Formats: sequence, C-alpha cells, structure tokens
Amino acid sequence: MDKTMLKEQVEIIRQAFGYINQFKGETFVIKLEGSLIAHHLFPLLIRDLVLLHRMGINVILVPGARDRINEVLKKYAIKCRTVNGVRVSPPEAIPLIKMAAFDVTNKIMTMLAENGANGVIGNWVRAKSIGVRNGVDFQCSGLVEKVQIDIVNKVLGEGLIPIFPTIGWSAKGRPYNLSSSEIAFSISVELNAAKLFFIADRPGVTAQGYKIPKEVYVSSDGVVSQLTKAQAGEFLDLNARDSYDEQLDLVAYAYRACKGGVQRVHVIDGRVEGMLLKEIFSNRGFGTMIYANQHDNIRPMVMGDVPEVLRLMQPSIEEGVLVHRTETDLAEYIDNYAVYEVDGTIHACAALQVYSGRQAEIAGMVVDETYSNLGIGKRMVSYLIEQATAKKLKAVFVLTTQTSDWFSHMGFSQGKIADLPPERRKNYNRKRNPLILRYKLSRHRTKGSLRVE
Repeated sequence: MDKTMLKEQVEIIRQAFGYINQFKGETFVIKLEGSLIAHHLFPLLIRDLVLLHRMGINVILVPGARDRINEVLKKYAIKCRTVNGVRVSPPEAIPLIKMAAFDVTNKIMTMLAENGANGVIGNWVRAKSIGVRNGVDFQCSGLVEKVQIDIVNKVLGEGLIPIFPTIGWSAKGRPYNLSSSEIAFSISVELNAAKLFFIADRPGVTAQGYKIPKEVYVSSDGVVSQLTKAQAGEFLDLNARDSYDEQLDLVAYAYRACKGGVQRVHVIDGRVEGMLLKEIFSNRGFGTMIYANQHDNIRPMVMGDVPEVLRLMQPSIEEGVLVHRTETDLAEYIDNYAVYEVDGTIHACAALQVYSGRQAEIAGMVVDETYSNLGIGKRMVSYLIEQATAKKLKAVFVLTTQTSDWFSHMGFSQGKIADLPPERRKNYNRKRNPLILRYKLSRHRTKGSLRVE
C-alpha cells in the first residue's frame, strides 16, 4: 500500500476514535428534512443514526412532515396557504396534519427497529398559538412554548431514541401544527446539546445569490464551509429581506442556537451517503458548520501538544518554509506558542516572541493543509496581534521567505533589518535572507480590527 494512502487512513482512524470518545454521552439533536424520506439513501442514513446511538451518543430525531402533510391534505381536498414559510392550519385540517405527522414518525420508528434500535414517539412539546400576525390569523399553527425535558432525559436514560412529531399541545390539550426546525432548535437549547443538525435536501448553506461576509471561505462548489456566530449574524444582516427565505431561516435558527449555548450547528446534505458520519468523525467538514467565537479554538500550547505540533511543522521544515525546530526548542519557548485545535486535533500553531523595544515576532506559524483555505492562518495572526496589543507592544514583525504577499494583504508593510530589535538583528540569517514585514500596533486598537480584506 502507498505510504501516503496508509498515513491518511491511519489519520482517519485516529480522528474517528478521538471523536467517539469525545462525544460519548453527549446529545445530538437531528432535524430530518421530510423530503429525504423518499430518497433511496434514506435507509442508510437511519442506519448511520443507529450507529451513533450504539456509540453512546444520545440521539434525538425531529422529522419534518411537510411533504406528507401536503400529500394528505391534497387527497382530502383541503387547501392551506403558506405565509412567510408558515402553513395556515384551519381546524378542519388539524386531524389530517396530525395523521400525516405521525405517519412520518411511525415510519422512522419502524426503520430504527429494523436496524436494532428502539425509538419512542411522545407528546413532549407544550405549544401555544401563533395568533394573528400582520392581519393573518394562523389558526391552529403554533409555537413551541416548552419542552418537557425531564421526560426526554428519562427516555434517553433508558436507551431509547426520542422522536418528535411536528405537533404540540396546549395546556388544555389543543393540538397545534409546529415547525420541525423550531422544535429541533428548542430541544437543542433546553438540553444544552453538543450538536444540532439540519439534515436537508441541500448541500449546506450556499453562497449563490447571497452577500457573504469577509473572511468567510466558500468552497469550489459554492458552499459556505463554516461561519462563526458573529459571521452568521452578519450573514443574516447582509441578506435581510421581506419575503421568506428557507436558507436564511436555517441560518437564523443556527445563530440563535449558538447564542443559546449549543456548541455547533451543522447543515448537511442528506442525499449523500455517509455525509452525517463524515461531518462528525472527520476534522474537515463537508457541509456548513456554525459555531461560537473565532478564537474559541485557539489556546496556549501545552507540553502534550509538542509531538503533534512537530508533526504539523515537519512538511514546512522540509520545504524550507520554516526554520528547523526540535522538541527541546518547542519546550523551551512553549509559553510563546498558541495552537488551533478542533475536537482534540491540532491544525495550526504560531508563536509570539517578545523582544526589547516593545516589539514581537510572529514565528513558527503553520496550518494543516486540509484547513489552509478556511482562514485559520488569519485567525491565528489576529489572535497573536490581540495578545501583543494586550502586552502594550508597539509593533509585531514576521520574517518570511515565501508568504510575504499573504502578510502584505493583511496590512503588514515591508521593513528593513535596521527595524529589528538588536537581539533579533544579531541572529538574522543572511544566508536564508528572509523578508521582514511589520505591523504597527495602536494603543487604541480594538478586537478584530486587523485588516484581512
């Protein structure tokens, strides 16, 4: 077997085992788009969900029922209009909407049983009427008022998979038609879920037709790979519109979920085999992930990180991009280093070495190749500049042989050897002859003000 291929396979296995250990006992809330149920790969998606359950992950399912409800209402010649993405549900439609919603949940419960897992359907959502909005009476369509979390936790504790129909009941037992996305959002926040998934019939959050915030990476197939909580808010502001937009609705739920304490929200394509497992058990996601602050993944390096950081640095050392470093070198200057960690795996590192004259050098920076297009390097530099500002330094500089354009684009300007602190000037490698780029710090600089256009 090719050594490179073997190395990749070993890395995948390591990542998977790391994630299994990390997520055991955690709760994943998974909203399933109703249109996926008819897809030929849906049984494989159910099998993957059962696999997660067997790994010790608490799985909660919220299947959408829009397509099935439309089908049943059409059969009985009952017309319901939709306003801003919400179905207006007249009283005569509610028995049929309930039937359709429970048809969907029963089908999923049957498929779970076929894969050796036990699901249970419950009326665990307290609902209230939407009422009248902008002159529109939504009649028997409702909003989530409360989720009976104590009962849900008991069900999870018994090793069952809770399945939520898109129906909620008022305190007096009146049924309401609810949004599956709202149910999933509410459960994830109230249970403090580790992850909320919107498994859709789309590849993720797409960029076409939308204004995209700066620094957000868009893949070659037009999918927004990830958004911080702040970027998700900016995305919503940039694309605010009067009419309903399904994608903006998903991003809004994800944004609110992150604000409510959910660690990560994923929008993935359920029509692709294994997409759920790929998103969970690999460091490089394939859909769209919305998560907290951009520096949440950055932390100081510790001794246990040294072997992983050396492994990360080795290709760049061999190419001459980085100066050779040893385990002793990293240990000696460990307090200078920060690392970018995703789910227990380090994907970037960089150091801030402070010198006399209130100057500091950004050194030893490297980013995992699989993360190179996601703006991680910019975040690392931004983080170190914030550290330098907090130390009341007047400038940071970098010595580079191959990345001068990248730093110039971030606002660094070319400097001279004479600009270096005396002790760094003395150790300047004239044979290597790296370019010197400097970034002047303002005492009034605020967080996030690094120019990364």
